[in-house]
Amino acid sequence: MPDARPPLPPFTFETATQKARLAEDAWNTCDPARVALAYTEASQWRNRSEFISGRAAIQAFLTRKWQQEHEYRLIKELWGFHEHRIAVRFQYEYRNAQGQWFRAYGNEQWEFDAQGLMQRREASINDVAISESDRKFHWPQGPRPADYPGLTELGL
Repeated sequence: MPDARPPLPPFTFETATQKARLAEDAWNTCDPARVALAYTEASQWRNRSEFISGRAAIQAFLTRKWQQEHEYRLIKELWGFHEHRIAVRFQYEYRNAQGQWFRAYGNEQWEFDAQGLMQRREASINDVAISESDRKFHWPQGPRPADYPGLTELGL
């Protein structure tokens, strides 16, 4: 399986937690090409009210996203799992071009193929404007350090 993306289904608590953290780390790079490789060529997405089909469209979407969301920092937390599906809750912080900070709150449902590539992603997300002093995600841009608290530890 040259395109396999371990850990592979069926998931255990440990492997589902690891898969969620790997996704978080990849998204925190803000590298659309790298992130898109975790999805099947025909992956189906619902992101808010937008429906996206295929890896190339995912990469284009992520490129647009990170051109608008500056200083992006994300934390994902495992919510549930079963066989080849994982549910996570997440929050991320970013600022727009005008300097307004936001915290986005969301839930995702993921479905994986046998090679560990995500073939379906459904995301519900709400943005809330926050002041810069209300930010909680203060690590340097890139993956969250291993010792940085997660959502539950931050009281989120």
